[in-house]
Amino acid sequence: MLCTRCGACCVAPDIAALDKPLGVRCPHLGDDVLCKIYERRPEVCRSYAADSFCERIAASTLHERVTRYLAAFGLEEEARAAAGTRSMRAARRLVVLG
Repeated sequence: MLCTRCGACCVAPDIAALDKPLGVRCPHLGDDVLCKIYERRPEVCRSYAADSFCERIAASTLHERVTRYLAAFGLEEEARAAAGTRSMRAARRLVVLG
């Protein structure tokens, strides 16, 4: 499957190599939904491959794709808690009550 460049994988998951919290937009994701450091991106980003999950969360907006991604894994509450943090390490210290 080819990547549709939807941007969900640059927002929804946490990315330790970039210290990016869950549900927080990667600082390297441009307004055009393309990676601004594509040639220097971490290995975790390089090795990511689009699959049927990408089709499953397809939607017309980035926000909706991210919402569907987080819902598929039951991570909505954790992402809401992490929204105000600047780093993954800070987000991991939060207590999420479910």
